[in-house]
Amino acid sequence: MEMNIEINNRPMKANPGETILDVLTRNGIKVPTLCHMKDYFPSGACRMCVVEHENSGRLVTSCSYPVEEGMRIKTHTSRVVEARKMIVELLLSNHPDDCLYCVRNGNCQLQELAVEHHVTERRISGLKNNFSKDLSSPSITRDPDKCILCGRCVRVCEEVMGVSAIDYINRGSKTLIGTSFNKGLNTSSCVNCGQCIMVCPTGALSEKGHLNEIQMALSDPSKKVVVQYAPAISVSLAEEFGMQPGTDVNGLMNAALRKIGFDFVFDTSFSADLTIMEESAELIDRVANGGTLPLITSCCPAWVKYAEEFAVDFLPNVSSCKSPQQMLGAVIKTYFADKIKTKPEDIYSVSVMPCTAKKFEAQREDMTHHGITDVDAVMTTRELAQLIRLYGVDMYNINPELTDSPLGIRSSAGKLFGGSGGVMEAALRTAYFKLTGNELKEFKINAVRGLTGRKETKLQIGDLEVGVAVVSGLQNAKVLLDEIRNGRDDIHFIEIMACPGGCIAGGGQHIGADQKAILSRLSSLYDIDDRDSIKVSHKNPEVIELYEKFLGEPLGHMSHELLHTEYEKREVPL
Repeated sequence: MEMNIEINNRPMKANPGETILDVLTRNGIKVPTLCHMKDYFPSGACRMCVVEHENSGRLVTSCSYPVEEGMRIKTHTSRVVEARKMIVELLLSNHPDDCLYCVRNGNCQLQELAVEHHVTERRISGLKNNFSKDLSSPSITRDPDKCILCGRCVRVCEEVMGVSAIDYINRGSKTLIGTSFNKGLNTSSCVNCGQCIMVCPTGALSEKGHLNEIQMALSDPSKKVVVQYAPAISVSLAEEFGMQPGTDVNGLMNAALRKIGFDFVFDTSFSADLTIMEESAELIDRVANGGTLPLITSCCPAWVKYAEEFAVDFLPNVSSCKSPQQMLGAVIKTYFADKIKTKPEDIYSVSVMPCTAKKFEAQREDMTHHGITDVDAVMTTRELAQLIRLYGVDMYNINPELTDSPLGIRSSAGKLFGGSGGVMEAALRTAYFKLTGNELKEFKINAVRGLTGRKETKLQIGDLEVGVAVVSGLQNAKVLLDEIRNGRDDIHFIEIMACPGGCIAGGGQHIGADQKAILSRLSSLYDIDDRDSIKVSHKNPEVIELYEKFLGEPLGHMSHELLHTEYEKREVPL
């Protein structure tokens, strides 16, 4: 039953159980927030969203205060605005004055709130924080001086990822957010997903940058600098340059990378096709020969590290396939190096990923052989945008170009890897063909598409009914794995992505994107799949050529040597 309330002298309807903020948002009335996270239980910790409750005369937090019949609310009285301004000033009282060279300058919520509330001078001075930066992680940098204790990183790490690598420590005025015993992230259970960066309102969390090393390689005449970019990058980079979310800038990005100075440009969607050839063969082999099931994908390095720490009993289930990033890195430094008559050690291999965990993955010991690393440096989507601006490339005035060949052609199935369910859909298309000799009548598998955190379906492949599941967000993965531990046996193949929605919403993507923008990225991937003529990985002509001339066959000796690895239990020191 609807309730009648009044907001800013206007009658409005509210539903039982709603908060004041819910009603304000639905009616297009904006109030500032810091700690608030949509769809999370409200904490009311920052108090930025206070409004005036005229019935009681009190200021209340709109994010956590439930609506009541007949309540009267004012959102921007002088008392409310002054209270919000005071909160901003208190947050700034001990905050570093380094906005000019802060990684979040121009995209910082605290900075925006200071402008919005006309904070033009320091009226309150506090003792400046003087913590050491945590540079121990291969993927994420922590700067506790810039932390405002909003708790958003803590909540996403615990409630979405189920990792709890960080939490509030100490008490009172000494409270801060850190790892166990306030040691480095490298000693914690952190899986490097970067979702904490995505929700952090300031520069307290950021990716470990590789731009300096990449610039040095680009200026080194003795190096052939090669770059690959993940399927999700072309549909998400546009937002860094003010373009519409979901705009596919694939050709523009190829041209920009060459203008920067990269010698060769490849699309990781090619090695996504390669991954499907190996992974589908692995699935068929396990089903046919009584191997360990369900088979679980290994494309997401954050999920793999989670499994090594928290799901050791499922490590035999995890595919031995390297991720597409590492597969292409390995092929570039072997097959492609021979093609261009260059020593592998003279190739500097760069990848552009929507993910901070890829930085961790690239430096894993099992991704280096005989002193040659598959991938030398990893950039996020944000870092690529920085590099493009640094080299003065105008993304609005540039002619699109194609990727280099060989290793340049991709299927649209490989492109689908950018969204949750994409790996599953691509693998099932090829597995169906390998088992039946026929193509699927309908390539779209709608049951595994979309942003829902968990999706399941069954597919009839010949005489075999294959049960499949797709999960994104590691907490969702934990629930599914617990079901299997408790005896569920009708699932044969599982895709797991750490980031909710998959790589299109990865920890290296544009900060500030809302659900609508993420959906636009996903829709763009589906549009590419609708348009492209090659919709299955096993029909990629350059993948076929790679097997004929170099790899032999999926799961063969050479592909095992280059494209597969093993995972084992990882101890968490703290």
